[in-house]
Amino acid sequence: MPVQLHEATALSEPARPRGAFFDVDNTLIPGPAIEVRFFHYLFQRGLIGLREVRHSLWHLVRHMPPVSLHPLRVRKLYLAGKQPHAIEPLAHEFVKSDICSRVSREGLAVLEAHRRAGHHLVLITGSLDFLIAPLAAALNVSTVLAARPERTPDGYTGHLLPPFPYGEGKRRLIEAFARQQRLDLQDCFAYGDSPGDVAVLSSVGHPHVINPIRGMARLARRRGWPVAQWL
Repeated sequence: MPVQLHEATALSEPARPRGAFFDVDNTLIPGPAIEVRFFHYLFQRGLIGLREVRHSLWHLVRHMPPVSLHPLRVRKLYLAGKQPHAIEPLAHEFVKSDICSRVSREGLAVLEAHRRAGHHLVLITGSLDFLIAPLAAALNVSTVLAARPERTPDGYTGHLLPPFPYGEGKRRLIEAFARQQRLDLQDCFAYGDSPGDVAVLSSVGHPHVINPIRGMARLARRRGWPVAQWL
């Protein structure tokens, strides 16, 4: 069932600012995460190799709770020591050539409906900021809350700067944005696919579960949240 944004109702009510928070991976962009695709893109071009793959897998094995990839979300060992000026222009090229055409038609329609309603549009994602910035530019979305890799004169450290936009970190980021923009989160909308989005979905008055994974369809049924498939 497609998400329905009741614009007429929203626009007929007394004017007040609202926000629409969109997860990106497997929500606006169905399928594998953008960073997974970018890792493959760099591997094909020889910018990362088996050494980085081994380091990442060893870190995962040492720190992984059962059935979790979270250690790889918060550590980017494949970037450690590399210079942003060598990586980030490739990210722009990659997003333009490989990602922009993958934006969900249904997701784009909902995003445009929020734009017409005058809502603040926000991409909030655990993906890396330099991967999301060119996508946001293509979508004409001015606000991005994404993972920020630590950058030093020696290059990336492999660490991320807090807060990490996943789970409770996402909640803290949208709460800070809402305070800044004087939004009542009960008037706001959020779209997400996974348990990492539950904190955000629980914080807004209009949560939507999109392309649900890892038990999210069951959780949505329990909470009465709308569920949709965006292709």
